[in-house]
Amino acid sequence: MAGILDPAGELHAAADDCVHCGFCLPACPTYQLWGEEMDSPRGRIHLITQMLDGAQVSEAAVSHLDRCLGCMACLPACPSGVRYDRLIEAARTWTEEPQPGAAPVPARSPRERAVRAAIFATFPYPRRLRLLAGPLRLAQRAGLDRRLRGSAAVRKAAPELAAALGVAPPLTRRGTPPEHVPAHWPRRAVVGMLTGCVQQVFFPDVNAATARVLAAEGCEVVTPPGQGCCGALSLHTGRAREAARFAKQTIAAFEDAGVEVIVVNSAGCGSAMKEYAELLAGDQDRGQDWAQRAARAAAKVRDLSEFLSELADGSGGQVAVRHPLPVKAVYHEACHLGYAQGIRRQPRELLRTIPGLELAEVGDGGTCCGSAGVYNLLQPAAAGELGARKAAAIRATGASLVISANPGCSLQITSALAAADSGSAPAVVHIAEVLDASFRGLPVADLTG
Repeated sequence: MAGILDPAGELHAAADDCVHCGFCLPACPTYQLWGEEMDSPRGRIHLITQMLDGAQVSEAAVSHLDRCLGCMACLPACPSGVRYDRLIEAARTWTEEPQPGAAPVPARSPRERAVRAAIFATFPYPRRLRLLAGPLRLAQRAGLDRRLRGSAAVRKAAPELAAALGVAPPLTRRGTPPEHVPAHWPRRAVVGMLTGCVQQVFFPDVNAATARVLAAEGCEVVTPPGQGCCGALSLHTGRAREAARFAKQTIAAFEDAGVEVIVVNSAGCGSAMKEYAELLAGDQDRGQDWAQRAARAAAKVRDLSEFLSELADGSGGQVAVRHPLPVKAVYHEACHLGYAQGIRRQPRELLRTIPGLELAEVGDGGTCCGSAGVYNLLQPAAAGELGARKAAAIRATGASLVISANPGCSLQITSALAAADSGSAPAVVHIAEVLDASFRGLPVADLTG
């Protein structure tokens, strides 16, 4: 059985690296919530090892795997360097895409399958999301969304619907960035920009701000028209075949654009795209060497903060003028940026270049906000508790602005702050919007209002 799930033995070797020391326990959000061993990284590694050895998988085991946020806070906490990220992604693939000949995995309930099918038939497809935006906008104007998510009957019968309505942002008609934005200064780089799926529908202003920031720092910005979902939502939920299909489409779109760098303003997307070479390893679909193409694309991927930092270090510093933004702000570190990609210093350094901006830290040790891709839709109770904790930690700073680098986190934190119902909530904005406001000399009210 082990050979079916792990023919090269790499996963077994990764699991064997775990010495069960327990350093991961305090770092794990779900262990913090429930104190349950099987809801910790080392407990889940034990379950994964049993699966690799061909053991019969129980419904409880699948539940414990499902309840992992995939936040990767355990990675830097582990003194043995266990690749838990590879283990949990593989295990989720076994539950979503069962392997022939492997031990059977308990089937999800019809309701669970329907919820997952609805999410993945919608969220990775911007055109389909836009079709839902019209009815959602009407529901928000009529207050129907508030009544539905506040209904005890809806929360009991359809908690996923209540959660989705809770995190859905107020929708307005907004434009999208043009396919080409020239550099404002002597050109220092030609970059492609990922628009994403959720980002381009719910946060097009973030994409527009990102393009302006890059142009102001001397970049010619190309937004390939053929791009869509990068595959992050699918990859982090175990739908590897679907993720591979989205990855190939994204790779092809940016190959056609001929750019030097692919700039990503969504932490989850950047993390997934940097894994393209592993996702498509050995893929020879229709004679195409996707492994090589994936490796080349992944090598070009940079988070916005990461790229701006590299640009400043290697090309004559920062060229855009920073105007003052007198505001106390907190930077929320998205898990797939700080833990998965190791990008922690660069966003803070960028924000500290803005005159007048006082940067505070959220005093919760960087615990996940509960968004985690589509986790807040699939596990609304756990996500709600984590969101409430995050909101309390943010309010304790006294900041009037929350700065994020991931659309899912922005939605989750905005919802959690609103649910706290303790006075006016801090505004939640993307780091690109803060830099853009400073570059353009806009007032703080444009961000906090």
